[in-house]
Amino acid sequence: MMENIPLVSVIIPNYNYARFLEKRIESVLLQTCTDFEIILLDDASTDNSVFILNKYQTNVHVSYVDINSVNTGSPFAQWQKGIALSRGKYIWIAESDDLASPSFLEKAVCVLERYSQASYCFVGSYSIDESGEQLSIDFDRWTAKQKKRSDNLEVFAGKDYIMHNLYWANYIYNASGVVFRKKCFERITDYSCFSMRYCGDWLFWIEMALQGDVVEIYEKLNYFRQHKCSTTMKSIITGDGLKEDISVIRSIENMLPSISSWRKILRRGIFYKKIRRLKADSKVKNELYQELETQLKGRALDYCIERLNKNLSFMIPCLLTRDRDRL
Repeated sequence: MMENIPLVSVIIPNYNYARFLEKRIESVLLQTCTDFEIILLDDASTDNSVFILNKYQTNVHVSYVDINSVNTGSPFAQWQKGIALSRGKYIWIAESDDLASPSFLEKAVCVLERYSQASYCFVGSYSIDESGEQLSIDFDRWTAKQKKRSDNLEVFAGKDYIMHNLYWANYIYNASGVVFRKKCFERITDYSCFSMRYCGDWLFWIEMALQGDVVEIYEKLNYFRQHKCSTTMKSIITGDGLKEDISVIRSIENMLPSISSWRKILRRGIFYKKIRRLKADSKVKNELYQELETQLKGRALDYCIERLNKNLSFMIPCLLTRDRDRL
């Protein structure tokens, strides 16, 4: 008898998010696209997560419930495990503290089916707090340039998307808003993203963009939860992610040697600005400056140039800035 292969594999990696977990799983089960399997992963939670996960073990959509006995120390190690277990043509990493609109998966899959060269598609997100209330934070920051796209979407060549978007920042700010093509993932040879603590997702989307086109869907179909315990928030508060940020930019510059010297100067200047504004002691800052100099040949002058460029950009519309460069 032939085994039914799901169209989508939904990976739900979890660590100590029992308070959000049930609503997350239910938001997946309520998707209008029903051709999916669910892979439930737990990274040695110490709360009530395992009890909740085991409640769904017999659900017809659940293909795996995998519980780690020892914490891996990296959320991206769980991504790698889930992808290895997946059987679907497409993969959705549905973070356990987020939620999705019922039509999210159907719309994302339809776009990927329509654009066969696309490696992944990314939708917009509402920001919500711990209670699920909508916040005023808007991570999408769509301007008229994005909003005027026909069909509320745009397709970009992967290398262009890296050069103009991902080089400046991780515009793919929340994995829960992405569906990607598994065969594109299988062409990746460098898995160093999975050993990172904070920026593994950024490097992952860069590696994936090298395998095909990137589609942005200008519709908010995802709910991105903001809370103090999230890995993203910890990275911002402590500055621990900056060292990995520098490593990611070095990877991009190695991948795309055509990046201009001017872009590199401005990008290094942005790093200097972030380090200067970091609320940390001088020892931590000096270590980051050293990392910037070693990996990217950064100079203190880069900061002055970037600041001057930023100030002049208000008077000179043709000057390059991160916002103007965005596709």
